[in-house]
Amino acid sequence: MNNSYDAIVVGGGVNGGAIAYQLAKRGASVLLLEKGRIASKASGAAAGMLAAQAELEDDGPLFQLAKKSRAMFPKLAVEIKEASGIDIGLINKGMLKIALAEQDMKEYNKIISIQQACGEQAEWLTGEEVRKLEPNLSTSVMGAMHIENDGQVEAPQLTVGLLKSAARHGVVIKENVEVESVKSTNGMVTAVMTNEGEFISDQVIIAGGAWSNQLLSRTGLPLETYPVKGECFSVTTHQALLTKTIFSHECYLVPKKGSRIVVGATVKPHTFNEQVTVSGISQLMEKARNILPGIVEAEWEKAWAGIRPQTADGLPYLGAHPELKGIFVATGHFRNGILLAPITGEIIADLVEGKAPKVDVNPFRVDRLTKQLT
Repeated sequence: MNNSYDAIVVGGGVNGGAIAYQLAKRGASVLLLEKGRIASKASGAAAGMLAAQAELEDDGPLFQLAKKSRAMFPKLAVEIKEASGIDIGLINKGMLKIALAEQDMKEYNKIISIQQACGEQAEWLTGEEVRKLEPNLSTSVMGAMHIENDGQVEAPQLTVGLLKSAARHGVVIKENVEVESVKSTNGMVTAVMTNEGEFISDQVIIAGGAWSNQLLSRTGLPLETYPVKGECFSVTTHQALLTKTIFSHECYLVPKKGSRIVVGATVKPHTFNEQVTVSGISQLMEKARNILPGIVEAEWEKAWAGIRPQTADGLPYLGAHPELKGIFVATGHFRNGILLAPITGEIIADLVEGKAPKVDVNPFRVDRLTKQLT
């Protein structure tokens, strides 16, 4: 059995899949290792919003990265469908970032000015204008930031589609294989040790989401990351209650195919506990009801939770290990893991190949916080 590869990707979520897919398309022999089942953690739990403008509020490096990644989805959707037969459910019907208080109105109009200044579409709608677009929204909605270019995908399908497409290009995927340590010689990675033995490579990419730091700490690189639990639920209706995604500080409501709505998400930091709580779901229900009163007549479908990786400064880690040559890191995407997957795949593939990425990755370098302290 072959146990030597050009690159080993640790993590079977959306970013691990995107990285493996990009490397394989470029001709590399790739092994992807997942300690559980693929798409079983945050990537499978996400609502799939591509909220480059709704989520991010200033023209910083993460905003620029998010916009570039958002623009990659139409082409990626076609590639995945051709390679795997999977439809990732890309929908571009826009997003409404709704205001429920006077402070929201002031804040969102300021954001609109910033985004328009950097060439993005964004406009303010009054409450009456919002309800012309979405008649089922409540009168508590005072207005909204209308963002035509923010869309959504089906997160589980995107993740599985990337992994199946990677496999179509030759990637070997092994589930239920946990990486226990990384072997190195003279400061260079040589292999990974797992519960199924040793796999050899001089290029190892750690993309294990909230669990990445457990392995990275064993390489002498403890990152300032922490897990954040998000609980969600979904309902179905006979007639669609929404056409656009509704985004607010309170919660979000994402209309899916089949008159299904995903509602999320709670924010509970510093826990790996994936239990869905009555407290969390009841809070979401009340917030959703305030925004979309008709949801109380919807039929319950299910509830779930995902653990997202957050960083101390809110930026993901995308780059090379500062001490061990051949180790690369892609983690800390928090609520933007789905959105940033296409650009993450390209960036890490470029770095593995020794190329300069097309975007400035300096703000996301792995040692940025430790450098600030020295």
